[in-house]
Amino acid sequence: METSVPGGLRIGALSKRAGVSEHVLRAWETRYGLLSPTRSAGGYRLYSESDVRRVQRMRAFLAKGLSAAEAARAVLSERSTVAADPVSVRKAEAGGVANLRAALDDLDERAAHHVLDELFGALTIEAVIRDVLIPYLHELGDRWGRGQVSVGQEHFASNLIRSRLAGLAPGWGGGQGPRALLACPPGELHDIALLSFGLVLRRSGWRVIYLGADSPMADVEHAATVLGPDLVMLSASDPARFDSVRTQLVQLAQTTSLALAGPGASTELAAAVGAQYVDSDPVTAAEQWTDR
Repeated sequence: METSVPGGLRIGALSKRAGVSEHVLRAWETRYGLLSPTRSAGGYRLYSESDVRRVQRMRAFLAKGLSAAEAARAVLSERSTVAADPVSVRKAEAGGVANLRAALDDLDERAAHHVLDELFGALTIEAVIRDVLIPYLHELGDRWGRGQVSVGQEHFASNLIRSRLAGLAPGWGGGQGPRALLACPPGELHDIALLSFGLVLRRSGWRVIYLGADSPMADVEHAATVLGPDLVMLSASDPARFDSVRTQLVQLAQTTSLALAGPGASTELAAAVGAQYVDSDPVTAAEQWTDR
């Protein structure tokens, strides 16, 4: 029997709470990105109270005569007005980075997932990314530069966080919303910020085509030509990654809405190639984009 468990609801419990069959819930999650489950240490998909509210809002829009695609887009474009438990929020914000640091420094996968379960249970995905994960990753990079963290610890932490975020993005190319093509230029391996940007876009109803790290420019150009995205976002941590493909950037900017992000981007580079420069954190950048 499906029940609620620490960190969220199994899909059977969500189905009973929301009055929608498991089959339909899975379809809404896959096709429209309506739900944002996390995963338990045992690999189970867990759904939050925010997921329950989104399903309820979906049903309300369907009852008004909207199609499933229209209803999902309307739900995802809404900003949640229901505040999480303030005690849980304060606890998560105060201890999130410290607890995550301790678990990841010890290479303790189970403990790290437990911390992330608590965070995603108390905060929105946007808050976890902006207020916990991004600050932690910046700190991790600084500590690595000072020799306080080993290469193995840095790789372990980055890979675990990346895999956890990637698990929140099933079927994120589905739906009928605006389309974004996201990639890192050749040689760029750091894509967590870009992945975070895509997640927030998806939660606002966008369709995301994610090419990810170390993407050949020929593949980016081909995808842009075939798909006609409303936005092409390239992110790099090193200016050299963009400098090596400057000619292709100019060509791409002539045919699509191109934006450059990450420490490797700059106002000067964006102006030179005809692109837009994004200098804010990935969550803020995505929210600003969806408000245009």
